[in-house]
Amino acid sequence: MTQKELQFLVVQNNSSENLKLAYRQDHINQSGEAGIVWFCGFNSEMTSTKVSALKDWAARTDRSMLRFDYSGHGASEGNVADGTIGQWLKESLAFLRNVAKGPQILVGSSMGAWLVLLIMRAIARNDPITEGLCPVDGAVLIAPAWDMTEELMWNQFSESARRLLERDGYYEHPSRYGDGPYIISKELIEEGRNHLIGEDSFKPPCPVRIIHGINDPDVPWLHANKLTHILEGENVMLNLIQDGDHRLSRTEDINKFLNLIDDLYKSIENSRHYL
Repeated sequence: MTQKELQFLVVQNNSSENLKLAYRQDHINQSGEAGIVWFCGFNSEMTSTKVSALKDWAARTDRSMLRFDYSGHGASEGNVADGTIGQWLKESLAFLRNVAKGPQILVGSSMGAWLVLLIMRAIARNDPITEGLCPVDGAVLIAPAWDMTEELMWNQFSESARRLLERDGYYEHPSRYGDGPYIISKELIEEGRNHLIGEDSFKPPCPVRIIHGINDPDVPWLHANKLTHILEGENVMLNLIQDGDHRLSRTEDINKFLNLIDDLYKSIENSRHYL
């Protein structure tokens, strides 16, 4: 992606500094059918394998698509070590409020799925932070790392890692994917506690589809299964890939989540016929 193809939205960070956040609208559909908004994972970006495949699929099926990089990620300004869940949630809401046009299906990968869950919970509870948002017609959660700062980071860290975090204000967490280490800040952990879902159930305002690999070494599939008890209502479905890992970037994995999104579109369309 060249610099000329990027667009930017300015959002303030926690220090009231303006940051230019990169985004791309790959296809704009005039039919009124729901578009797609992609929410990246932690330390990922909008040019990853899965999002590129989804971009191509959206173009083939004449669906709008919006993708963006959080602050400190990809082509956006900022430092990932300065980011927090609250900051990235604020940025995500800004894109849904100021860039997305018409109804959308929110597709979140890993940490991005947590952000989608927080947005759905806020909508369900008529939280003021959702004022002016685009309508949300559906959600797809890929290997959802909800409550990751507590359940998948802090609670899994060794005592020595916790001591380093407390002493230095950050911890260099090794990455199994050759793109690390990831810088985990003390602020990321502590601020993340303001956004934990925990056992607090709620009814999503739209259909939800979850897809997870049973061989995921980063987010256990039982973590996704627990969501099916937290998300109330009948329109929540969990799909497991027997030999899938966390990234779900193999061709067969990508085809499965594209089919899942296609089926969600059909479900939304069918439900409208009964209104």
